[in-house]
Amino acid sequence: MVNVDSRLWNKPASENYDRPMTLHVRELLSEVGSGKMSALAYDTAWVARLGEIDSELSDRALAWLREHQLPDGSWGAAYPYYHDRLISTLAAIIALARQDGNQAHRSQIDHGLLALERITNGVTQQLHSDPNGPTIGFEMIVPTLVAEAESIGLIRHQGARILNELSEHRKRKLKLLSGKKISRYITTAFSAEMAGEDGLATLDVENLQEENGSVGCSPSATAYFNLRVRKDDRKALHYLRQACGPDGGIPNVAFIDTFETAWTLWNLSLIPGHEDLPAEFDIRRHVDFLSRAWDKHNGAGFSSEYSVNDGDETAVVYDTLLRYGVTKNLDGILGYEEDGWFRCFDLESDPSMSANVHVLGALRQAGFDKDSPPIRKILRFLETRRSDQGYWKDKWHTSAYYTTSHAVIACAGFADATVRSAVEWILQTQNADGSWGRPFPTAEETAYCIQALEIWQRHSGHISREVIGKAANWLEENSDPPYAPLWIGKGLYSPELVIRSAVLSALLLSGKG
Repeated sequence: MVNVDSRLWNKPASENYDRPMTLHVRELLSEVGSGKMSALAYDTAWVARLGEIDSELSDRALAWLREHQLPDGSWGAAYPYYHDRLISTLAAIIALARQDGNQAHRSQIDHGLLALERITNGVTQQLHSDPNGPTIGFEMIVPTLVAEAESIGLIRHQGARILNELSEHRKRKLKLLSGKKISRYITTAFSAEMAGEDGLATLDVENLQEENGSVGCSPSATAYFNLRVRKDDRKALHYLRQACGPDGGIPNVAFIDTFETAWTLWNLSLIPGHEDLPAEFDIRRHVDFLSRAWDKHNGAGFSSEYSVNDGDETAVVYDTLLRYGVTKNLDGILGYEEDGWFRCFDLESDPSMSANVHVLGALRQAGFDKDSPPIRKILRFLETRRSDQGYWKDKWHTSAYYTTSHAVIACAGFADATVRSAVEWILQTQNADGSWGRPFPTAEETAYCIQALEIWQRHSGHISREVIGKAANWLEENSDPPYAPLWIGKGLYSPELVIRSAVLSALLLSGKG
């Protein structure tokens, strides 16, 4: 377990847990497992197409789309991310056009088409402008959307420019899939809509749905399944109705119970005295859930309802369980080892930095020393992929502060040389008001930096209390949701409870509460 002092927790338990901030922890733990996630324009657009199958669900999704068009005519997160804006805008204008029998959406479609024209101008540069890379399935899904938009007369000129840039990415992915049909046991099921209207032969239809009726726990893939594969499939519709938010918005994935629980408990485990949370906080229920979710051969996945496990989830679940006194078979982690790193998913075309950071943290928790071959492999990988400024970017999160802060936590007091420049980068990029975040400050990024600096302070080096105090003051004033969508799925999203747990962890680490 992380060795931190108990200066924040030196009061009797009955007094300590009446403190306002720890009451927020109690409230958070009562919600964990619900899978609270922001809506995405992309997935909402797919559900909006279901008018002939479920008019109520479709109407609610259409209403959400009409209300969430951005001022420039595009759809997607307010955070400027090219891949998110392109795929979201394409999906939205197709959905509006498909359901626009009386031309009610014409002005919004036209506004969206102008935005799409602006987005695709200079596409060669833009496709490389997001340092984290494309959103999930981008290179496979966009060609299908472009072909559909052209077939219904929405676009005539953008297609060639987009597809020319994507062709090589798509070829690499198709090569990985060669000879395989897409079933629920292959990660590509999450993006099954890439098959379009003429690619049904690529789908293993009888083995595509999860037990909960979804395809890959993806609302967009499930809506596609309902439209093109099995119309009016009752289990798929039931899943989509459950996934639909009260405002008609649809999330990137449903449901994220394992991911939400593991990341939340991991954040809380950084707080001094986390082992002594009173019984009424019901933390044991969440630990038991993670323990049941573990598969001794390949660990865990983001959802207990998803057939595919991954190295990132496996590492965080293992690490978290060990922090709460539960030991699992290390084969679940070591099975993800590759020649130069640890993979996140089978068939992935590029490795995840954060997954390797989390494997490092888990192996450290398990007692591996710095000279053990798996640890040396990950440290070499991190050192070769570190930017000149000292930070790391990742394909699952737009912010370098996420991966970099987690790397500092994994290495502090263990492999300090690997992250010393990262600590300096964090300190140098703090905003004048104490926050962190580019292009605008966010509670999430500020929380990660506070966590990293506090753990570094306790293990490896002096950090000015003024730096952390100023950050904590800003975070306390800006801690409430909604949070900016910085996580990368098929678009950008925010897992609210995971972010809230990081915020509470940072505030308690810094002495607030």
